[in-house]
Amino acid sequence: MKSFLVISCFTAVCVTCLWAYPEPAIVPAARDWTLDVVYDQPQQITVKMPGTGQNKRFWYIILTMTNNSDNLDVPFYTDCALMTDTFQVVSAGKGVTQAVFDKIKLRHQGKYPYLEPLEHTDNRVLQGSDNTRDIAIIWPDFDPNAKNVTLFITGLSNETAVIDHPMKTDESGNPLKIYLRKTLALNYSIGGDAKLHATAKLAYKTKKWVMR
Repeated sequence: MKSFLVISCFTAVCVTCLWAYPEPAIVPAARDWTLDVVYDQPQQITVKMPGTGQNKRFWYIILTMTNNSDNLDVPFYTDCALMTDTFQVVSAGKGVTQAVFDKIKLRHQGKYPYLEPLEHTDNRVLQGSDNTRDIAIIWPDFDPNAKNVTLFITGLSNETAVIDHPMKTDESGNPLKIYLRKTLALNYSIGGDAKLHATAKLAYKTKKWVMR
């Protein structure tokens, strides 16, 4: 019982310190770049899965990114996670089929006629507004008991940082190195009863760039 309380307290502290990630440099290095991004309100969608006929719920956000840096093109290798205040971490793309993306694209075809799925997008972003790209980032449904969620989106910048691991060491006793990437963190609250999760909406709280 004592061990359980210690673990619970430690987890609570980690969540309380969610926004205590290191921050990016105030003045970026000469070779650092960050894509300009805008995004729509996250939404949920229910899709009847091919082969099973069962309805499955997903959440998604549409991200528009433009390379306004001095580089003719920049690499785009992303990792997108959804974290809840109930300690659940969900990776984007997990269980997402083509049918899910097709339904999202149909819903937004007027505003985003060239919408791309995150999983099959090109890994280069060309310079200029003529090459602006719209990406759908999709997650499977998360814990209905969650009251707050944070979307972490990496790959929008090449800025990195290295810090010492607080506990782990190498064979020589030196702290292991942790490599961090500049990450866009979008924080939302979700209200209502867990039983009404199917109609719940996310309310925007904060946006922050962090090193994660």
